[in-house]
Amino acid sequence: MHNREHPVGLYHRLVPIFVLCFDHQKFEKKYNAELVKGGVSKETKFEYAWCLIRSKYSGDIKKGIVLLEELVNKGSKDDARDFLFYLAVANYRLKDYEKALKYIRTLLKNEPGNKQALELEKLIEKALKKGEWRRTGSLYEAGLIGLAVSKGHGPRS
Repeated sequence: MHNREHPVGLYHRLVPIFVLCFDHQKFEKKYNAELVKGGVSKETKFEYAWCLIRSKYSGDIKKGIVLLEELVNKGSKDDARDFLFYLAVANYRLKDYEKALKYIRTLLKNEPGNKQALELEKLIEKALKKGEWRRTGSLYEAGLIGLAVSKGHGPRS
């Protein structure tokens, strides 16, 4: 018997779980408070974007993508890893697999051994081959950020 992970299990590990309402409100409040003062810190913008791409609403995910794109364009190469990774995740969630693949491959160009990125690339390629990832319910909207957060890649509370 082979020891390959079932695609559903991989999906759960690689696609964000829905954001809790409290988290969304907390990060949105912090973001808006800094915006009113005239400038949002890189950390706050990332935390809010990270929260938005975990939403079940496509409008929130799109807003998170805009923030992450701003960060990746202004950030350092070291910062770009997280921004590119979550851009790939967000676009995957919106079923924009071509964009997701573009972002994850940009990350892999800089870090060819990044295991999470390699796993996400496989998942995106599989979705592209199938045309669309099949789901039987919203439970499949779980995963990747849980792994990333547990390894210290998500925003700190």
